[in-house]
Amino acid sequence: MIKNTVPAVERPMPVPRWRSLLFVPAHVPRFVEAAHERGADGVILDLEDSVPQDQKDEARRRLPESVAKVGRKGKSVLVRVNRGLRALATDLDAAVIAGVDALVLPKTDSAELVSEIANAVSELEQERNLPLGRIRFLAQIETPGALQRLAAIASAHPRMIAMALGPEDFSAAVGGAPEFDLLLTPNLSVLFAARAAGLLPLGFIGSIGEFSDTDKLREAAAHARRLGFAGALAIHPIQVAIFNEAFSPSAEELEWARRVVAAENDAATRGLSAFSLSGKMIDPPVVRRAHEILALASSN
Repeated sequence: MIKNTVPAVERPMPVPRWRSLLFVPAHVPRFVEAAHERGADGVILDLEDSVPQDQKDEARRRLPESVAKVGRKGKSVLVRVNRGLRALATDLDAAVIAGVDALVLPKTDSAELVSEIANAVSELEQERNLPLGRIRFLAQIETPGALQRLAAIASAHPRMIAMALGPEDFSAAVGGAPEFDLLLTPNLSVLFAARAAGLLPLGFIGSIGEFSDTDKLREAAAHARRLGFAGALAIHPIQVAIFNEAFSPSAEELEWARRVVAAENDAATRGLSAFSLSGKMIDPPVVRRAHEILALASSN
């Protein structure tokens, strides 16, 4: 294990609002050029699965230009790196640059891996006079072994900001198909670990590759939000608008939340912490949910 030779990094900024993060192959200029117009909260410039081996060097070389392009209109800019040691080192050298908000770490299976990558990023930030700690991590959980270490991974380093299950890779790793029954438990495990550590849980229960059935996708995303997920990763622009809508409060939710907050204020003047509204008991956890819904609406 690499010893920590750089100062500890404090969490530098608040948790971002990522309803949708769109993957874009970093080696295809026309996709990069149009990415900022797709409506996603963030764009993931992919150096991993979507880039052929013989084009990875070109994708890395283009990163400074690509980062500037996809970051237009205030989009978050993420870069997905490769897992192998040599490829990862080359990716970090290319990706730790101004304008990158986060790195997506595929096949994250241990806290030690997160810490080692964090130390390398800190060294590069120092060498390049970049703000220490600005680049954060989204960990993809893609192996059954990682499920046993989720709590440690989630709290491995202050750079950690989000976690997501990789449904296709995870299903392949356990010898199954990316279907609801297989993906429910691991997705919930990621959700619980992320929330416990104060991270964003991203994802939905299903295959990320099924984007043509928009009705099915819309229901899966709506279900994911009801479970507690904050957003999802998209591989096709058609998914972006669906995720943005599903992971945003509806008009009905906003009306309910406003009524709860108004009733809370009235109850407070009477010295009450729990009260009745429309025949239902409202106590502090319900009030907190109402405030969270209003906060989500104001951040869109």
